Amino acid sequence: MKVAVYRKEHFNAAHRLHNPNWSDEKNQEIFGKCNNPNFHGHNYELIVKLEGPVDEHTGYVYDMKILSDLIKENILNRFDHKNLNLDTDEFKHLNPTAENIAVVIWNILRAKIETKYDLTIRLYETERNFVEYSGN
Repeated sequence: MKVAVYRKEHFNAAHRLHNPNWSDEKNQEIFGKCNNPNFHGHNYELIVKLEGPVDEHTGYVYDMKILSDLIKENILNRFDHKNLNLDTDEFKHLNPTAENIAVVIWNILRAKIETKYDLTIRLYETERNFVEYSGN
């Protein structure tokens, strides 16, 4: 029997979508206003899903306080109120699209959470635009 548990968090970050191998014109054509040289920001909503067995002793799939602390220490402290392009090692050479941000978050948390739990990251860049990554 597997049950899914979810933790929702929020962080704010600025970024610029830009491919240095392309001309300014091509970057503008592909990324539009997201290519603003002065950056732009988002209020990201992060949902971390863990799926696994219910522990017979605690009744938990995963202790949500521990999950909350993991997210705060490893994701929020790293990305909240940062310019992803300039302030983080992860995006110095990786375009900080929502897709890439979700994969980076998944990789960071996957290293901290036992593999007996299935991990899925859902990242809302806007209320209507979101991505999901589960390691596949």
